[in-house]
Amino acid sequence: GIVSLGPRAVSRWLGWADAIPLSAALQVAPAAAERSARPERLSRPAARLEAEFARVQTALRRAIEDDSQAAPAEADFPSYRRRYVNLQQAMQAGITALRAQARAAVAPLSPALSQLAAIDAVMDQALAEREQALLTLMPALLQKHFERLHAASNSGAASATHPNDWLKPFRHDMKRMLLAELDLRLQATQGLLEAAAQHATGHR
Repeated sequence: GIVSLGPRAVSRWLGWADAIPLSAALQVAPAAAERSARPERLSRPAARLEAEFARVQTALRRAIEDDSQAAPAEADFPSYRRRYVNLQQAMQAGITALRAQARAAVAPLSPALSQLAAIDAVMDQALAEREQALLTLMPALLQKHFERLHAASNSGAASATHPNDWLKPFRHDMKRMLLAELDLRLQATQGLLEAAAQHATGHR
């Protein structure tokens, strides 16, 4: 998915080499007349895409919230880093495939949606590397949060009888970060899904 940025910020991410395929996609104007198709045939791709989106989203959410795979209840950040990176990799793999599937499902529905899929493919390729570079910074930010909470517990803020109580809010915060990243990564695919659903509704 594309990180939520303003038009100016996105334009700074696009080089001249990216502008060429983007310009080509934008200049392919949708045909004046949409291809005729029966409403039920138009609704099926959107419904299948919606079901696949829900399946991938649910599977990734469950992986994030699965405490049985959490790091041990001790002050060992490398284990949390490994879990965070593993979940990021799972999101990257699952959502990349889902987004490509969404483009393939949307493109045949109409000339306008074909253009949208082409633009999404160009933007995905142009921005993926920079977006990924930003997302790889998340474990380092999480480590700083881990160290702050750990230091506070050592300073006497935590109960002496329960020295690792601070790990519970830390784990909660880690889950929130991962769930927010999941939502971010899914945005572009969700936009394609909504476009397909609106198209199907408009032909009923």
